[in-house]
Amino acid sequence: MRVDTEDKIAARVDLAVHGVRADTPVRRSKGAGPSDDGHLVVDGSNAALPLNPDSPYTIRNGRVYRDRIDLGLSVEPVARPRFYDLRTADGVPYQQIALLHGKDVLASTVVQTCIRYAEDQRCRFCTIEESLRAGATIAAKTPAQLAEVAEAAVRLDGVRQLVLTTGTTAGPDRGARHLVRCVHAVLEAVPGLPIQVQIEPPGELSVLTELRRAGATAIGIHVESLDDEVRRRWMPGKSTVPLHEYEAAWDEAVRVFGRNKVSTYLLIGLGEDPDELVAGAARLIERGVYPFVVPMRPMLGTLARRAGVQAPAPALVRTVTERVAALLREAGMKGADQGAGCAACGACGVLSAAGG
Repeated sequence: MRVDTEDKIAARVDLAVHGVRADTPVRRSKGAGPSDDGHLVVDGSNAALPLNPDSPYTIRNGRVYRDRIDLGLSVEPVARPRFYDLRTADGVPYQQIALLHGKDVLASTVVQTCIRYAEDQRCRFCTIEESLRAGATIAAKTPAQLAEVAEAAVRLDGVRQLVLTTGTTAGPDRGARHLVRCVHAVLEAVPGLPIQVQIEPPGELSVLTELRRAGATAIGIHVESLDDEVRRRWMPGKSTVPLHEYEAAWDEAVRVFGRNKVSTYLLIGLGEDPDELVAGAARLIERGVYPFVVPMRPMLGTLARRAGVQAPAPALVRTVTERVAALLREAGMKGADQGAGCAACGACGVLSAAGG
């Protein structure tokens, strides 16, 4: 049976929360950030979906099914990229330097350690150092290594954008100046490649101008929640950076990079009041900052998963996503217009499918 009128947004939300029974060649099981997933292309767009053997959703003949019902969504697993078979000039597998996200996004955590990773400090949804402990990556990527891998990924696999994030370092720039060097090197090897950089608010806001002058296209300064109580509970170390520092960094980043070239994650499912979450997203949009709302899905190895925290209800994810998407449309802000980064990729959330 096939249902052509099936609500595709509802299906996309359900997939984002409950995942799919599938075997995907490209996947991410640990690392920085709030999601571990298999990478697929759903209705032509990147989608990072939990690989869940208990999911009611399956893939058959390039379509998504729930039982025998065709949900009207085309799907194709992202193919294993050719650059994964190579090693750098100094012998490191390319896959330990950067990973393919979706069909055309290259991503790397340039410093795989974080000063906030002690158990009483770490973000409860993050496993940035677990991939390092598992031997899946190296602690610090050099600008030369990133440039070499980016050039190969563009040439061999059609990569169209690069995301560079970092664990927080002890210096006042919180890791941003290493990103400056990395952006310089990559653009020397691949001129014109759109690059998003991701950092905590730096103690020295002048480094934002350095990142832009190096050639970064967009920037993510990720707060995850605008509720201080939620921040203290979920991000005890990161919450010591007060919200006014985020606001100053966002405003300076918008001045330097431009409206809708700055983004921040807002996670659905941390216990924040949904009306307050949407109101906070509206304030960010007024600042020119794109609020990338994403369901929090506890990764294996996280403190949240250990505590038995569950992903949010699909109805909540849908409501928040559609309300924020409407605000973005009204403001004329689309994630794709960022050029590079999480909002431009859109795979970890449903905003792009909802028109944001």
